[in-house]
Amino acid sequence: MAITNGYCTLAQVKAALRISDSTDDTLLEGSVESASRLIDGYAMRSFYNAGTASRVFSTNDSLYVQTDDMGGTAITLETSTLGDGTWDVTWTATDYQLEPLNGTLDGITWAYDRIRAVGDYVFPTNSVLLGEGQALVKVTAVWGWPAIPKAIETATIIQATRIFKRFDSPLGVAGFGDFGAVRVSRFLDPDVEQLVQPYRKMRNVK
Repeated sequence: MAITNGYCTLAQVKAALRISDSTDDTLLEGSVESASRLIDGYAMRSFYNAGTASRVFSTNDSLYVQTDDMGGTAITLETSTLGDGTWDVTWTATDYQLEPLNGTLDGITWAYDRIRAVGDYVFPTNSVLLGEGQALVKVTAVWGWPAIPKAIETATIIQATRIFKRFDSPLGVAGFGDFGAVRVSRFLDPDVEQLVQPYRKMRNVK
């Protein structure tokens, strides 16, 4: 099999495990992919390039809208004034500002995930007339991150090796000590949590 949207390579995990043969490549590739999706779930965001597509969002603020992560600055922004399925306003590049500014957040290189109105238009917001949570903003962009952060890559290597070694731990028993069986108590490695924590997104309503 091949790794789909993995955050590290098969070669990196094999190097970490000091494996030189290809006997377990299929299990290792599955471990990389599983680790990557586990990190997605913990971070509440995806770091791979998902390609160009249109996605819709809602907002309760006329000056900004929170979006999914965008991997570039070339976007098309449209809004629906009446919420009737017609995208009647197309914004120009001078009408909006992508944030975080300069693609950095607290010193960390970051994907754009927020659009602020700075020109001729404001975002249509939810109302009694239009309905709570109705999608009134459409963004066409390259979704995902422009590059996989180094910390995410390292976390994936660690977690993938842990998942792979789990095959040697039937029933969750990692080994035996002075007091009997030593069990695997946490599946997400604590070091992985620490590496991913700065990228973790708090849930919000879009």
